[in-house]
Amino acid sequence: MNAIIKQIEKGKPLFEKISRNIYLGAIRDGFLTAMPAILFSSIFIMVAAIPEIFGVTWPEAVSTWLWKVYNYSMGIVGLLVTATTARCLAGSMNRRITNGKVINEVSVMLASITGFLLLSVNPIDGGFSTDYMGTKGLLAAFVAAFITVNVYKFCVKKDLTIKMPKEVPGTISQMFRDVIPFSLAVLVSVIIDLLVRYFFKVSFAEMIITALQPLFTAADGYLGIAIIWGAMALFWFVGVHGPSIVEPAIAAIIYANVETNLQLFQDGQHASKVLTVGLGNFVGTMGGTGATLVVPFLFILFARSKQLKAVGKASFIPVCFAVNEPLLFATPIILNPYFFVPFLLAPIINVWIFKFFVDVLSMNSFLYVLPWATPAPIGLILGTGVSVLAVILALVLIVVDSIIYLPFIKAYDAELIEQEAKNVVIEEEKEEALGVVEELGAVATAIVKDEDQAKIGAGKKVLVLCAGAGTSAMLANALEEGAKETGVNIQAQAGAYGSHYDIMKNFDLIVLAPQVNSYLEDIQKDAEKLGVKVVATKGVEYINLTRDPKGAIDFVLEHI
Repeated sequence: MNAIIKQIEKGKPLFEKISRNIYLGAIRDGFLTAMPAILFSSIFIMVAAIPEIFGVTWPEAVSTWLWKVYNYSMGIVGLLVTATTARCLAGSMNRRITNGKVINEVSVMLASITGFLLLSVNPIDGGFSTDYMGTKGLLAAFVAAFITVNVYKFCVKKDLTIKMPKEVPGTISQMFRDVIPFSLAVLVSVIIDLLVRYFFKVSFAEMIITALQPLFTAADGYLGIAIIWGAMALFWFVGVHGPSIVEPAIAAIIYANVETNLQLFQDGQHASKVLTVGLGNFVGTMGGTGATLVVPFLFILFARSKQLKAVGKASFIPVCFAVNEPLLFATPIILNPYFFVPFLLAPIINVWIFKFFVDVLSMNSFLYVLPWATPAPIGLILGTGVSVLAVILALVLIVVDSIIYLPFIKAYDAELIEQEAKNVVIEEEKEEALGVVEELGAVATAIVKDEDQAKIGAGKKVLVLCAGAGTSAMLANALEEGAKETGVNIQAQAGAYGSHYDIMKNFDLIVLAPQVNSYLEDIQKDAEKLGVKVVATKGVEYINLTRDPKGAIDFVLEHI
């Protein structure tokens, strides 16, 4: 097993390089930026649809208004994601362009929106069709964003622009500088639209989603979903944030399938599309990547080692809300041979069981998009429309995951018990060696250190970054607590990597959680320009800091 893991670990540099790809990052960050609109719309759709499951019907005026809100938010999510993806990609390219040249991110957003409309909208009498402005148009949204930003990049590098005299105000001058790249970017979309409509008689958005339908159908099968969620777990097992690599590649279809399922449900048909965003959040990554929801509870109930008992007690609450880094790094599960099999197997078995319930037992698949931090059993039940089968499935998954993990937990626990017995003897010998003078010296040093810290940390601000702002909140809270305990004037804030670019200038230190420490080289380039310091943390180190507020303060002050 160790030999297999070592071979897999050799691929870590390649995995990290893939996760840092600016196009995958733009899709990920673009969705992250647009997520408030997606979640906002889901609230209204649930209010509109769930009461009907229990035989409660809204008055027609209320129902119409609820669906209107949904259609004016989720119904144009393709347009929104076009703009946010283009902006994020332009930002990434700006950080790589030298000689002070920059792409105008606002202009890029406008050009990409125009390009998206050309690629996805069908004209009708008196207006245009919105069928492909929502999730069905996401693939066209990515294409429009990528084309636009690359055209702007080409124009900026080649200095293709309308130059104005120095006396012209900056705003007006910038407007003329953007005319050529805007025009060329939109022209490319015009040409693509003309060619596709001439040869295929449909819009580009409809053509591309139809062409890729066989691939989406295959991905919706048992083998497809096993590869997707098995890959996420495999990447995470070697310390690379798996969802950052896999989710951008399937983002378009997992959101489009939710909308398709909802439409099928409304038409009185079976919502049968398995490959959805909910399948990942509440089944494949139930309690976090690796389907670890049950693991902390198994530690508490069955482990006899102090380490696993402590990890279980400290991590069960975060894991319930899909923040499983405390579990992954404190156990540790990452690169731990004992957990290789269950960490990969549990997600695969989970998605297979879910597909069985949908295909064979005719349970509806996910109809709604819920926040990823919703506790998995609740998200599973609500997201599939609240049914008896969904409740049964949630219980089945808990039982199955417990059966998968328990033998490996028991084996690892036995090794830890033996290690702890040896450590007790070592610790006793160390305690006997400690002298009273040394203890007094440590106290005196601590007093001086505390006084120095109060001066060093005065007014400093720290930004902690992770993939989704869940793990980072744990350290940010520990820092706030430590600041109160020590009297050091430090403020901490949690954030998600990808949404930090506009605010990082407001901080003195940026701390990267383990799941995003592979981005250290990228963020350092931005931070150096702003005079901001950056430090990456490792797994166990990070978890220890979240549990030790004073230690977290010491860590921050050391790097400030």
